[in-house]
Amino acid sequence: MNSRRSFIQKVALTAASIPLLRFQSLAAPPASDEPVLRVALMGLGGYANRVADAMKSCKKAKLTGAISGTPAKLTDWQQRFGIPEKNCYNYQTFDQIKNNPDIDVVYITTPNALHHSQVLRVAAAGKHVICEKPMAINAKEGQEMVDACKKAGVHLLVGYRMHFEPKTLEVIGMRNSGEFGKIMFFQGQCGFRIGDPTQWRLNKELAGGGSMMDIGIYAINGARYMVGEEPIWVTAQEVKTDPVKFKPGVDETIQFQFGFPSGAVASCLSTYNMNYLDRFYLNGEKGFAELQPSTGYGPIRGRTNKGELTAPHVTHQTIQMEEMADIILRGKQPLIPVNGEEGVKDLKIIDAIYAAVKSGRKEPLKLV
Repeated sequence: MNSRRSFIQKVALTAASIPLLRFQSLAAPPASDEPVLRVALMGLGGYANRVADAMKSCKKAKLTGAISGTPAKLTDWQQRFGIPEKNCYNYQTFDQIKNNPDIDVVYITTPNALHHSQVLRVAAAGKHVICEKPMAINAKEGQEMVDACKKAGVHLLVGYRMHFEPKTLEVIGMRNSGEFGKIMFFQGQCGFRIGDPTQWRLNKELAGGGSMMDIGIYAINGARYMVGEEPIWVTAQEVKTDPVKFKPGVDETIQFQFGFPSGAVASCLSTYNMNYLDRFYLNGEKGFAELQPSTGYGPIRGRTNKGELTAPHVTHQTIQMEEMADIILRGKQPLIPVNGEEGVKDLKIIDAIYAAVKSGRKEPLKLV
């Protein structure tokens, strides 16, 4: 444990990888003359409610608007979160946010296939965008979203909450300091048994796929930030045991493998048919790290060859919104990027995974 304590002391002034110090900074509000990020949430489903509840604890971000196609939800949010009626919009009228100074950024939590058009409209209205992952249903759409936001001069961020999670950052800090030695192997297992067969996540037109477009992206993105490199090839195999529930174009289970420039390899699993799969394992020549659960809403639990990870749990969405406020308003650079370019890289990998399933061959990747 002494080497880890020494590492934390050594980088305390520069890194976002020191969880305890991060929480002390989150607890303190910004100086009185610093702006607060004013947020409108689009798509008022279960996850949007989770974000809104988490933002009650934010000091640097405030919920000020809501966008939904369901009038009853807008009325409910006005009452529960104190949102003025003038800051509420539906999907036909939300372009009018262009004239609303109460809204700085729109956080989009709608089904995957809607992200592309909605991001383009928000950017055209001159507002910053936070978009849930996956950012789009393919890399072409994702790049168009990045280009549109650049042209409009607005930020495009992706809801990668794990990029700010303390135990995850603790592992990355140890890797960066060389405590695991040369990284050799990563394993990412992400899955659960999905329920209601009529939900949008099992509708290809809305989801863009199946488990890979929902839970699988955690293993894809996790492999990249845990290994600390960009993969250069992928292979993949699909298994489907229930073709009625998982219709054509909606994947049930996909195993996929990456190769990295250093020689490290990754083995990952994405599934909608198995529970108790939420584990990351990183192996190096001098040590290892394991997170289990690794991507759930928390608390994340982890250990390394040097002992248990002990960073305290704070609601992921609270940390995420505080950090994104700093990125948008104060130009902060996060330890792990959360910008649109990061989202496009994951989409390129998803495209390649689906291509590898069809071809049965090793598909090359060029992300840098």
